[in-house]
Amino acid sequence: MSKPHQIRTALDELLDGLVEGDPFPPERELATRFGVARETLRQALHELLVEGRIERRGRGTVVAKSKLVQPLSLSSYTEGALRMGRKPGRILVTWDDVPATAELADALDVTEGVAVMRLERILLADGQRIGLESTHLPSHRFGTFRKTFDPTTSLYAAIRATGVTFGSAVERIETVLAAPREAGLLESTTAMPMLRLHRRSLDTDGTPIEVVHALYRGDRVAFEARLT
Repeated sequence: MSKPHQIRTALDELLDGLVEGDPFPPERELATRFGVARETLRQALHELLVEGRIERRGRGTVVAKSKLVQPLSLSSYTEGALRMGRKPGRILVTWDDVPATAELADALDVTEGVAVMRLERILLADGQRIGLESTHLPSHRFGTFRKTFDPTTSLYAAIRATGVTFGSAVERIETVLAAPREAGLLESTTAMPMLRLHRRSLDTDGTPIEVVHALYRGDRVAFEARLT
């Protein structure tokens, strides 16, 4: 067994004896305990950070919360968080109207250049920043949200309250690195792997509801699909 693999196995066993929020031994102490070079140890610790098993807190490191598992289904982020016993939350970043590009106009079935509503929010779970979501909505369907919708609450619940029923969606997920602005909003770094989600949702009549581009921290969120 190689030295890096031995160290990783030892760290995994150490984590098995700890619970969420417990302090994780500092790098110097671990290097001495296992008799390895600091560089070898740093690589193993970086892997644990990326996997979301430990997290930096101030000058120290603690055992991280388990990842928020989001179902790949026509349910909202709120529903996924509540299902895992986590408290959902949102921070509004921008809420404006933007001219529809050719691609967006085609996806929302509107005229190119017409104004569409864009809602950008930071997604929280138990106060932790886990995602950055940008949703485009056709203004002719949901323009009244300007007066009625609280952006710190569930958008899907508000859409359903208008009588619209979600019928289907096409969703794509890919691994990316965050741009500096995105990393800053998510309190992360540009080196941390992210999960980029693209979704186009339709109602039961086949009329477009939304186009969503969301970025999730790979160390805090995982996606799950149920296959039958």
